[in-house]
Amino acid sequence: MKKTFMGVRLRKLRAERGLSQVALAQALGLSPSYLNQIEQNQRPLTVAVLLKIHRALGVDIQQFSEDEEARLVAGLREALADAPEPVALPELQELASQMPALGRALIALHRRTLAAQEQLETMALRMGDDRSELAAPRTMPFEAVRDFFFANRNYFDDVDRRAEGLAGESGATGPLLADWLIQRLVRQHKVRVVPVAEGHGGKRHFDPATRTLRLSAALDPAQQVFQLATQLALIEHSALIDSLVAASPFAEDAPSRHLARIGLANYFAGALLLPYAKFLQAAERLRHDIDLLAQQFGVGFETVCHRLSTLQRPGAPGVPFFFVRVDRAGNISKRQSATHFHFSRTGGTCPLWNVYEAFVQPGRILPQLARMPDGRSYLWIARTVTSRQGGYGAPQRMFSIGLGCDIRHAPRLVYAKGLDLRDPEAATPIGMGCKVCERADCPQRAFPFVGRPLDVDENQSRFTPYGVED
Repeated sequence: MKKTFMGVRLRKLRAERGLSQVALAQALGLSPSYLNQIEQNQRPLTVAVLLKIHRALGVDIQQFSEDEEARLVAGLREALADAPEPVALPELQELASQMPALGRALIALHRRTLAAQEQLETMALRMGDDRSELAAPRTMPFEAVRDFFFANRNYFDDVDRRAEGLAGESGATGPLLADWLIQRLVRQHKVRVVPVAEGHGGKRHFDPATRTLRLSAALDPAQQVFQLATQLALIEHSALIDSLVAASPFAEDAPSRHLARIGLANYFAGALLLPYAKFLQAAERLRHDIDLLAQQFGVGFETVCHRLSTLQRPGAPGVPFFFVRVDRAGNISKRQSATHFHFSRTGGTCPLWNVYEAFVQPGRILPQLARMPDGRSYLWIARTVTSRQGGYGAPQRMFSIGLGCDIRHAPRLVYAKGLDLRDPEAATPIGMGCKVCERADCPQRAFPFVGRPLDVDENQSRFTPYGVED
């Protein structure tokens, strides 16, 4: 842990608990003068003091973590990218460190501004239509649910532990686990499972009136377990899922609630397929070799990557991974993070990121050391996954899966073999997206940085109406 000065945050915590400086010092076993120096940012908040705060007050130490600060800085960089006066990175770091509530408020205001701009654009396009039909745009349900998972660091303890307990109760894996789940659905919930031909209702369809669950006959054993476990979670653990959704910011929005319930049920299914303790132990032993983990647990590459991004159980955390799934057009259809990393909502992602190179070398795992504009470096791996539904001539679905972690965790991964982790020049400079990236000399820049005025003269024509270059 670096020298971290968080006096304002500590004073706020003390005020919330109604404690005097002397009372808090006694509770922490510190002298009042020492605590006063911490609150005045004359001394850093050390790990030892942080642990005392956790024990004495039951405070989640994530509130004081560097990762949480970096996540807030990333959001502030995006929110203030088009500010009238550029805001330097040290100022953003100071704000995130000392006044995180203010930082979160700025990010929320930025999102509301974007929504208002979208509303104006919608109105401009529909000026000739019936004005009564106009409705203020809102965050898309999948975006709201994605933010919900992100805010929970992609880990839900009660859901994870119940799935792990059920896996232990079954004592089965692979096809035997599918049979066990079918029997549980029948005996405890009177649900009959019926296989159906491809194209009749998708992968899973439950009819509550007849208590019939229809599963696609084209599913492989791991997919069958996943769909059966998802349905079991929606029936058997409905109260737990509903309580988590009710506490979310979108509790009053029906589409978001529905999507969040499915997302939590899917989370349960993944945790049942890959039980926490057993999977974490195997991941550490195999140095996170995804292919070997997939073989051991009988699942696919994407499933292993997704599960690796959820291993943040208090007291037994795994590597905090970031997980993304993108298509050839750059659309991010899945984005999960156990820590601070995120890509911009504005201006696309970075073309120098290895998730796009993976499409050129399908089926190969490509490692990449990448450095962000704030100086942080990461180890990323990317590989394509494909699936085909239907017969001859049916289109093939192809995605690139990216899994990354902070470079300090890289020695724990087999994919760091042969990479010089200590050479800062070995990392590829990437960004969150061209519109919010400050790298002026990037050869792949598609748009000018919105936080800096575009300097154009007759000899400079990089950004023209006819393309990025003449």
